[in-house]
Amino acid sequence: MKHHTEHPLRPQYHFTPPANWMNDPNGMVYFEGEYHLFYQYHPDSTVWGPMHWGHAVSRDLVHWEHLPIALFPDQNGAIFSGSAVVDWNDTSGFFNGGSGLVAIYTQADSAGQRQSIAYSKDSGRTWIPYTGNPVLIDERFPDFRDPKVFWHESSNSWVMVLAAGNRLFLYRSPDLKSWTFASEFGAQEGSHDGVWECPDLFELSVEGENGASRWVTIVSIGDDPACSEGSRTQYFVGSFDGTTFTNENTPDTVLWLDYGRDNYAGVTWSDAPGNKSERLFIGWMNNWKYANLIPTGDWRGAMTLVRKLSLKKETQGVRLIQKELDGYQQLRLQGIESSGETLSAEGIQFTGMSGLLEIEAEFDLMLAAEIGLRFTSGDKKTVVGYDVASAELFIDRTDSGHTDFHEDFACRHSAPLEAKEGRVKMHIWLDRSSIEVFADEGGLVVTDQLFPVSETDGVELYAVGGEAMLRTLRVYPLRSVYTSVAAQAVSR
Repeated sequence: MKHHTEHPLRPQYHFTPPANWMNDPNGMVYFEGEYHLFYQYHPDSTVWGPMHWGHAVSRDLVHWEHLPIALFPDQNGAIFSGSAVVDWNDTSGFFNGGSGLVAIYTQADSAGQRQSIAYSKDSGRTWIPYTGNPVLIDERFPDFRDPKVFWHESSNSWVMVLAAGNRLFLYRSPDLKSWTFASEFGAQEGSHDGVWECPDLFELSVEGENGASRWVTIVSIGDDPACSEGSRTQYFVGSFDGTTFTNENTPDTVLWLDYGRDNYAGVTWSDAPGNKSERLFIGWMNNWKYANLIPTGDWRGAMTLVRKLSLKKETQGVRLIQKELDGYQQLRLQGIESSGETLSAEGIQFTGMSGLLEIEAEFDLMLAAEIGLRFTSGDKKTVVGYDVASAELFIDRTDSGHTDFHEDFACRHSAPLEAKEGRVKMHIWLDRSSIEVFADEGGLVVTDQLFPVSETDGVELYAVGGEAMLRTLRVYPLRSVYTSVAAQAVSR
């Protein structure tokens, strides 16, 4: 029997559960040299069911060690999404004057959704639910969930941002146990194509603004049957005074975190080094349209690449920039480089490429109407391209392999991308069952799942409607994280 990591569609450098169902990332926190990743987990099935918190830890955010389930359903309900913090000054009284981890999460049953807490005195290995749970109830709202908590230095208080149907509620607390309503945000702002979920709120300095900072609110939007995109994630930029978040854009401005189909419920790590200039982010690489149907093996669900979020002043305003974690470079094998090649409809072929690739490509558009890359597996292909007339980057997965499990999976979708000085640059990450495209120096990201019928066996670069030039190309085959686990163990 093959080891579970060898299934032909099992991601080889994206996080997946050892088996069974996984959805939202939860409780991400950095403590004592370890990055913790908890996640929505159903240990008894490959489809959604009674939620637990699965658990893994990492020292580099690339290689993960799976740990036992952290939180189990109890008399207060199943364990839905939430966050974790380091209680450095023992505001909770759980740590005898020391410090430790506190998890804040939603519990759900037929009676509704409410917030509970648990604490760990052993670096997250075991968790003790608070005897006073739940700590926050509001029976007016059937959707009342996904608390994200942080310490707000200037007002000396814990702040919770929570999704309540079509808006966010903010609360304050001195001790993580008693919560007072502070404000609400968003009922009339941004996209409301579905129920709001999985919020985050954090401050980042702005590149190009001499140390000025902004606050960013992330909100995921549930699947609406009327929207073919399904579930996706938006963000807002503005200010926060300890009580109220104020959006600096007009209410109808919609800023998408990712233009792909498969990046949902993502939030950032608490207490990680460097949190002022960049935040570490991970999302669930799936979509509620078809999450229960994807044709994987004895597991369902993967996470996106870990990304560094930063803020940059652009002509249209302050915007999020996403860069992939530098740590993934340790997976690179001997690569190939090329420059100055002319591209035409015949294309440039690279055969024998395995299904794990990192590609950096910069194109001079010249006279072309469309440029791009075709990833082939047998007679199937996935296309990542740029349409000059519409100024859009697109991914076309209509003929990418297994697509018949849901009518909305096979699609071509696009995102606005201005070519700068007639050039387009892409940084592409291909795993066995996903593709992530970073363009515009991280100003645009598109994340999609793919389910090829066989491993990627070739890459073709092409231009249509006229010649283009491939300014630079770097292709790195990548090592699976599962092949380097032994080496990692030695280096500890």
